[in-house]
Amino acid sequence: MDTTNFPLFSQVKADHAVTTYIGEQNKSMKALHFTEHSFAHVGVVCERTAYILEKLGFDEHTVDLALTAAWMHDLGNIVNRVDHSQSGALMAFSILNRMNVAAEDIAPIICAIGNHDEGNGQPVSAIAAALILADKSDVRRSRVQEPDEHKFDIHDRVNYSVTDSKLKINKEQSAIKLKLSIDTHYGEIGEYFEIFMERMLLCKKAANFLGMDFHLIINEQTLL
Repeated sequence: MDTTNFPLFSQVKADHAVTTYIGEQNKSMKALHFTEHSFAHVGVVCERTAYILEKLGFDEHTVDLALTAAWMHDLGNIVNRVDHSQSGALMAFSILNRMNVAAEDIAPIICAIGNHDEGNGQPVSAIAAALILADKSDVRRSRVQEPDEHKFDIHDRVNYSVTDSKLKINKEQSAIKLKLSIDTHYGEIGEYFEIFMERMLLCKKAANFLGMDFHLIINEQTLL
């Protein structure tokens, strides 16, 4: 991604502390048998967040703030997985305050980070809505960190079963579509809903906040 037009995102992405926290929090996630939450994940979330907001006509400054939030959204995992969105927002505040970022720019960033998780988050802004959609749509085989298929839990099976994942916006239909290809040899479609229904409902809320409808399409079948 060309970051030339996104100065704050470029600064945060190059920050040593942020880089360290992203790497270290994923070590905790791996120890807890969670899927990958490191640079690959935040990279996907950044790309999708920017895609959503740019496609819907938001200005570059808004996209810059959203990219910054997306890059730092999982920092709180270094503290604890529980309430990681809130602890991550506080960490982001400390980092951005150290960088002398204006309060008017810090506020929407930490608001989005603090509201990105399905446990208690809500799409309270366009940035928060885009972050929710980008984060919750990142389901893919390469996120599985358990090398032994015999030790896969339901989250591993579902993620490993996803051979292709695309998030697309159709402005003419006012639709945001998450299209998944699932290899049912590794995970059943029903298992996807078993663990991700709350996330998909939050995506529906996020899309509605942006004036769009959310559709989940698995193996060419529209299920939501």
